[in-house]
Amino acid sequence: MMSSLAQKPFRFTGWHMSAILVAFFAVVIAVNIGMARLAGSTFSGVVVENSYDASQQFDRWLDEAAKEQALGWHAQVARQADGHVVVTLKGKGLDQAVLTGEGWHPLGQLADRPLTFHRIAGGDFLSDQALPDGRWRLRLKVAAQGHIWRANEML
Repeated sequence: MMSSLAQKPFRFTGWHMSAILVAFFAVVIAVNIGMARLAGSTFSGVVVENSYDASQQFDRWLDEAAKEQALGWHAQVARQADGHVVVTLKGKGLDQAVLTGEGWHPLGQLADRPLTFHRIAGGDFLSDQALPDGRWRLRLKVAAQGHIWRANEML
């Protein structure tokens, strides 16, 4: 006599396969959406107008960067509570330096803002313009002793 508690053997059916496929593609789609949102929210927005023209200038840019790096100059940036930017330049021969710059919003949500600087006590530079709250990339340009030095800094 057979017991009524005997289990039926498991049968893999089309419903099981359908559930596996739906779960697999749901995970793939969820990961893709998550990665796309992350990429869109962190993209720095650095794009050139014409990639061919940029490729033709690449070697010249590398030479300029090597010359600038050989100067040994460095910049430290900070934003004051009122939005003005303070830049501290470090290196030899920066006594008569002239500093200009541009505030660039990484995601392009706000227009670029030209910045002019004047010296303050202690030799630091203070921007004449304030930047709104948020992430900003500063493109700094220092002219001193016949040299040009550029730096990109984040605020």
